[in-house]
Amino acid sequence: MAVCRRVNAEGISVSLDSLGESVTVEAEARAAADVYHRVLDAIEAGGLKANVSLKLTQMGMDIRPELAEEIVAGVVEHAGRVSSFVRIDMESSDYTDATVAMTERLHARFPGSVGTVLQAYLYRTDKDAERLLGQGIRIRLCKGAYKEPASVAFPRKQDVDANYVKLMKRMATSGVFCGIATHDEKIVDEMLRFVRQNGVARDAFEFQMLYGVRRDLQRKLAKAGFGVRVYVPFGNAWYPYFMRRLAERPANLIFLAKNMLRR
Repeated sequence: MAVCRRVNAEGISVSLDSLGESVTVEAEARAAADVYHRVLDAIEAGGLKANVSLKLTQMGMDIRPELAEEIVAGVVEHAGRVSSFVRIDMESSDYTDATVAMTERLHARFPGSVGTVLQAYLYRTDKDAERLLGQGIRIRLCKGAYKEPASVAFPRKQDVDANYVKLMKRMATSGVFCGIATHDEKIVDEMLRFVRQNGVARDAFEFQMLYGVRRDLQRKLAKAGFGVRVYVPFGNAWYPYFMRRLAERPANLIFLAKNMLRR
């Protein structure tokens, strides 16, 4: 909450993520959800500009999909009650169908209180984006952090980047408020050009980045009047999360190393 207040003071919003995934015990899944209920209450009590992000495997997806949906529905209902929002994070492509489908069902029950994440490196994302945008479901667009086979994902970075740019422009002009999640300054600059050239309102979307990474760019965009949201992970499960990300995509380590010296 202290981080939230500091970031909000700079005109930047927050997405809070209590780290954890691949839960195999129901009690742990329910305990993870309880953290989110307390966070949502704290956001409301503090008048903070923040919402929450969670993973389905943290909520018991690998135990029983029905259990995960019951638990997540409770969090989404709570978020709607306090005028907040739940982002269902996307995991590996093994979970894409289930994540999209559950987001659709929960959006039908709690309109405007839930959205999900799509990954530009998957071939299927173009169709998934159209499907979700058609229902008014908010999307966070990212490049993708999991190691995927060439049968389901673009293996070349330039193809991922090209798909990302195409998708972000579609989302910015869709009428659905979406998050453009990238630290890639070339892509950010392309989005700024697109906005200027096409008269896209600055509040039609928001840029999203990781807490502490490219703070200079975050502040620059916020001062220019664009919405910016930083992703703030917390909790005891940070080590396996961090190590798995580095093991799956060594490029993440290079990315972090490059940005350690940038403020």
